[in-house]
Amino acid sequence: MKELSVDHLLGIKYINKSDIDLIFETADHFKEVINRPIKKVPSLRDITIANIFFENSTRTKLSFELAQKRLSADVISFSAAQSSVKKGETLIDTVNNILSMKVDMVVMRHSNPGAAYFLSKNVKASIINAGDGAHEHPTQGLLDSYSIREKLGEVGGKKVVIVGDVLHSRVALSNIYALQMQGAEVKVCGPKTLIPKYIESLGVTVEPNLRKALEWCDVANMLRVQNERMDVNYFPSTREYAQQYGVDKTLLDSLNKEIVIMHPGPINRGVEITSEVADSHQSVILNQVENGVAIRMAVIYLLASKIQ
Repeated sequence: MKELSVDHLLGIKYINKSDIDLIFETADHFKEVINRPIKKVPSLRDITIANIFFENSTRTKLSFELAQKRLSADVISFSAAQSSVKKGETLIDTVNNILSMKVDMVVMRHSNPGAAYFLSKNVKASIINAGDGAHEHPTQGLLDSYSIREKLGEVGGKKVVIVGDVLHSRVALSNIYALQMQGAEVKVCGPKTLIPKYIESLGVTVEPNLRKALEWCDVANMLRVQNERMDVNYFPSTREYAQQYGVDKTLLDSLNKEIVIMHPGPINRGVEITSEVADSHQSVILNQVENGVAIRMAVIYLLASKIQ
């Protein structure tokens, strides 16, 4: 059996193209499984997984839990808000206490960039990064690429624009790495204040004009404005942001071609995209959610097969 080149999924930049291909092949198989009447396989009956979320999450957490249960793993979930972390316990102590209960794998979301990498160096378990600060969110990057492949046949040669709050987005970075690794061309578009200064060093071009960006692309990935990560105002008002960088049906219909609309969620309807756009046939937002379960099943299964 082919296997991943890594023991953890810490970020897209730590894996290679053949890892991505293997994850997608495995996800194809699991996608067929989750569309059966009986949606479970006994693949990981002897594996215990801890979901440790130090930041709020709805879709990612549910998606991971569902993926784990579909694979018949034993799952324990931990929310930092109700934990001893609030009493001053360190991250490593918290995780080691959980691992002493014979846990094989940890899925972790943390507000500090590099937290998953740090953990992988200090504890004996397979680590999956479910988002670390504004750094990476690898399973989201993978499921976005997988959704493009499903809709357009392949990722290579496609033009993808990432629109919005790139500065605070871990999704943007994972998407850029994953898309480029598969041969797609990437641009970013958004207010100057929300585009990182280093972005062009990643081989990404900046297009400040939304209409031009949409006319250029095959796929537009619309990012949420992450108000919870902002300590100052990066643009005058939400209304003004929506006017300049929001996509509505009129704008979409005025383009000379049909483009695919994506969104990592949760959507601020009427800000990044209107309800009409979110619910249109050009949107693959709900497919992204379904694909998220298949991709996470694939990642968990492939990493678990490396656990001795």
